[in-house]
Amino acid sequence: MVEPTARIRSVQTADEKLVRFIVGKSEMEPIAVANRKMYANPLVLALWVGLSSVFVQYMNWWPKPEEHGFMGYLSPIPAFGSLSFVFMFGIDWLNRWGFEDRSAHVLRRPDLIDIPAYYSRSPSSGFWILEYGDRFVGMIALDASLDAEADAQVELGTIKKDRTGQVKMSKGTAKIATIRHFYVDEPYRLVGMQDDLLEHALEHAFSADTKLEGVRAAESPLRRYIGDALRKHGFELEKKTERVGALRWQDSLRILNRSRWSRSSEKQ
Repeated sequence: MVEPTARIRSVQTADEKLVRFIVGKSEMEPIAVANRKMYANPLVLALWVGLSSVFVQYMNWWPKPEEHGFMGYLSPIPAFGSLSFVFMFGIDWLNRWGFEDRSAHVLRRPDLIDIPAYYSRSPSSGFWILEYGDRFVGMIALDASLDAEADAQVELGTIKKDRTGQVKMSKGTAKIATIRHFYVDEPYRLVGMQDDLLEHALEHAFSADTKLEGVRAAESPLRRYIGDALRKHGFELEKKTERVGALRWQDSLRILNRSRWSRSSEKQ
């Protein structure tokens, strides 16, 4: 029996449907993380217990073992259980709007229209998929094109194509590249597959074109494995950006310049 091997390869046209699905999945994943954090928040737990107790008092469902024996201790459970569902629905509703809007925005950006063409605009750009055998593990997309800092989405009817049907895109390398997409399936995060992907992307970007001076990436406390990988590879805090979710978690941008990357590579 042949053992499966891990490999990092460039994205192909046949991968576009999978890539768009994974991009949407990765943009919505923080909702689950945000929800779990709110479930364990002391204020939320205190409010749940308090309102459940009020409900029990109103319904006169306090334990009455003298009437129903041991089963009498279970009488408050319906109050606590029913309100837990209300809290779970409310928490998800509060967290969902911003992430859904951001996911829709990302899926409409120009880099996902023709993925191989977009990421061939600069020699330092690239979109790579990490596989273990035939199994998808993760992906990373580094945009070093002249539009690397752009975040606008494509409006319907505004896509321009040439005579061959290819989307028209300018070529060139920006001074600062952007990591647009970065995702690793959860079972592979503990073994550091995100580090392999990031290292591969950085090596390619800085080696392919000397015009590139740095690489920028977004960090979120709701995607801790990405933040840990960025810091491990020398990314420094550039600035704080928006706050997201019901508890207003702070997102930020990190940047790695060429000189710092060179020193880190020499040490390795």
